[in-house]
Amino acid sequence: MTPVSIRTVHDVAGLDAVSAYFGEVWRTPRTAPPYPAEVLHSLVHSGGAVHAAHEGERLAGAAVAVFGPPAAQEAYSLVAAAEPGRGEAVKQAQRAWALGLGARTMRWTFDPLIGRNARFNLVKLGARGTEYLVDFYGPMTDGVNGGDESDRLTVTWDLTAPGRSYDDGDRSYGGSDREAAPATHRGPDGATLARRDLADLRIWCRVPDDVVKLRAAEPVLALRWRRAVREVFTEAFGQGFRATGMSRDGWYTLTREGTE
Repeated sequence: MTPVSIRTVHDVAGLDAVSAYFGEVWRTPRTAPPYPAEVLHSLVHSGGAVHAAHEGERLAGAAVAVFGPPAAQEAYSLVAAAEPGRGEAVKQAQRAWALGLGARTMRWTFDPLIGRNARFNLVKLGARGTEYLVDFYGPMTDGVNGGDESDRLTVTWDLTAPGRSYDDGDRSYGGSDREAAPATHRGPDGATLARRDLADLRIWCRVPDDVVKLRAAEPVLALRWRRAVREVFTEAFGQGFRATGMSRDGWYTLTREGTE
C-alpha cells in the first residue's frame, strides 16, 4: 500500500479539496457539498481541526473535529471518511490532536445499519456505542442516505485507552454464546434479528449485509430494517445496555452497562 501522510489543513485550496472529497463520498452535487469549504474554514478558525490523508498529492481521506463543552475534556468528530485501509490513520491523527489539547474522550455518530463502520468504531478503535438517536438529522437528500430515516448511534472513544485488534473482537463478540441465546426478534427477511442471553447480560442484533446498496435497490425494505433494528436498540438502551462489539458476520453485541 502506498504510504499515506496526514496533515492538518488551513488554506482555502486545501479546504476546498476536502469539501469536494466529502461531496464525492456522500454523492452530492458539486454545488452542494455536505460540508462547504467556508464552513470548514470557520470551524478551523474557531479552534477545530481538519485532517487530510494524502497519497502523494491525492486525497485519500479526511476528518473534521471540534471541542465539546467547556471543561468537558472532550472532542467531537463532525465527519470522517477515508478509502479502505486509511481510516485508522485519520482517526489516530484526530486522537493525537485532541489529546495534545487536553481532551480525554471523543464522540461522533454513525449510521448503525452500516456494519463495517460499527466494526471499525467498536472493535478496531475500541469505542462504545453510548446513545441511540432516532431520525437524528431528519430527512436527508444526499446520494447515500436519501429515502431513509436518519437514526444514528453515538460512540464515545476513550482516547487514553489502547486499541483492540480485530482478532480480539472476533473472540469477544460472536460465536457459540450468541447461537445458544434465545431469539427475541425476527428481521424483515424472516430470520432471527436479535438474541438475548439467559443471564440478561448481553443482547445480539443483526444488521443487513450492505444497507447502502439495499437503500438504492429496495428503499421500502431498507426502511423496514431501520425500524426493526431501532426497536431492538431503543429497548436495549432504555434498559441500560450499550453497544460494545460487532462481529465479522454483522452482529452487534450489546452489553449491560457495568458488566463488561
